[in-house]
Amino acid sequence: MGAVSGLVVHPGQATDADGTLVLVAPESAGWAYVGFEVITLDGVRTLRRDTGTRELCIVVVEGHCDIRSQHGEWRGLGGRADPWSALPDAAYLPPGARFELSGAGEVALCFAPASTGAAPRVLPGSEVVEEARGYGALARTVRPILMADAPADSLLVCEVLTPAGHWSSYPPHRHERDALPHESLLEETYYHRVDPAQGFALQRVYSGDGELDETMVVHDRDTVLVPRGYHTVSAPPGYRLYYLNVMAGPFRVWAIRNDPNHEWLLRPPA
Repeated sequence: MGAVSGLVVHPGQATDADGTLVLVAPESAGWAYVGFEVITLDGVRTLRRDTGTRELCIVVVEGHCDIRSQHGEWRGLGGRADPWSALPDAAYLPPGARFELSGAGEVALCFAPASTGAAPRVLPGSEVVEEARGYGALARTVRPILMADAPADSLLVCEVLTPAGHWSSYPPHRHERDALPHESLLEETYYHRVDPAQGFALQRVYSGDGELDETMVVHDRDTVLVPRGYHTVSAPPGYRLYYLNVMAGPFRVWAIRNDPNHEWLLRPPA
């Protein structure tokens, strides 16, 4: 098993005065597209940012948030006590947006390069349609937030809930080649929450040639980088798992290749 420090970002490594809990920039990750931050809002301070040349999906992970920009004021987004208790409220801002965030809770900022972007808007949780994926110990719930059926330039964003004792992102799959329609090139981050919080999960990222093969223990609020390779996640018995996925690449298409050694697991037993 190789060193894991390059693929795991622990919470608090980038904490600063504005409440930044996690910070992943293309420069720090060594890639070109995905930027990801987690902000803790304390009910007092106001966070001020600019999207610059990027588009942005703001996801209220827990608590509540107000968003103000030249595109309007959106108040009272969120409200869930934790990521498992309700569907996610989110919002989209195009490049060139100057915005402010206030409220109390945890908010994820999901960035990707964009030319013109799409219309600024709220993405209400009431419009999220959950998808049951897998079977048996492979069963999990996917919550699309900003996937290919919703306008954006390059961002893809979703949440996944994995019950205790189940596997997720399974069978292992990859999206590392610009080879449409069979496979797309997408960088990806996994932001993990674990319940109860003292628990852990396992994530493996590996290439078919064995050059990359890392198995990581992840804890509550850890972020895993997936620059390439097949990847999968396991939630141990007793600990349910949430993760927020952010993906982006040269084409906004989620086209995956399953690990051929394990693709047979897509077929439920007779």
